[in-house]
Amino acid sequence: MKILRIATRQSKLALWQSEFIKTKLQSSYPDLEVELVGITTEGDRRLDRALSEIGGKGLFIKELEHALLADRADIAVHSLKDLPSTLSDGFVLAASGFREDVRDALVSKNGGGLSNLQQGAVVGSSSLRRQAQLKAIRPDLVFRSIRGNVDTRLKKLDDGEYDAIILAAAGLNRLGLGGRISEHLSVEQSLPCPGQAALGIECCSDASEVRALVSVLNDPVVEDCVLTERAVSRALGGDCSLPLAAFCNIEEGELRVRCLLSNVDGSRIIRGSARGNDSESVGREAANQLFDQGAEKLLEALREANP
Repeated sequence: MKILRIATRQSKLALWQSEFIKTKLQSSYPDLEVELVGITTEGDRRLDRALSEIGGKGLFIKELEHALLADRADIAVHSLKDLPSTLSDGFVLAASGFREDVRDALVSKNGGGLSNLQQGAVVGSSSLRRQAQLKAIRPDLVFRSIRGNVDTRLKKLDDGEYDAIILAAAGLNRLGLGGRISEHLSVEQSLPCPGQAALGIECCSDASEVRALVSVLNDPVVEDCVLTERAVSRALGGDCSLPLAAFCNIEEGELRVRCLLSNVDGSRIIRGSARGNDSESVGREAANQLFDQGAEKLLEALREANP
């Protein structure tokens, strides 16, 4: 290939990620020309409602996939946390890697951490996963939905609409905004969502030349961990409409995944964990532990509350 086209959303973070992958590809293939194809997705246009109410994170993906099918682009670069656990037919995750800090980050107006927020402080987050876990720690906090790119959210905080907001540390770091972080929330306080902080490259499953070309960027360790986390999500039918978390790392040469499912207010949280060497098996074992603790009833209640 002489030219490779990357379909990308046009937010600063998405463009940073695509430019980053462009640089990595050109480092591996000096004669390769890489172009960015900017696309505005449904998720970018519909900022008036929470993603959990309008179709989930797949709203960030569909137009990018259409560009691949229409041969307007060859690959799409994603934050892996935004990629549904089951890809649409005809697509494949060709490479995973470049995992940053997996933790959630609290950014507050006064610079204090979670324990320093005043009683009844207003916290901006559209993630049910984050809301549920933090409500379990601080039930007095008032959570309000917040959408938009990183700069937009920070401006809303600075303008006084919120006392604090919760963002992924990885996104802030990648944009050079790590200095805004008031506190990194530990994975015990806020277990990440599947794929958080990792980048993924998607292409059409029949694009063998493209798959071979981008495979040089695949990180087998990140791939195994992310596949394990996505297996948990897939077993539970999870997307951003569920307060679901899963995080896998390597311990003593084995995959170790921790996961949880909660009701919306964080008053009931069930947890599972598993170890092993096969991503799919480890992820399913952890998910089965949740089912053994009543996950199906929790899922039914969540679906009734948000059909």
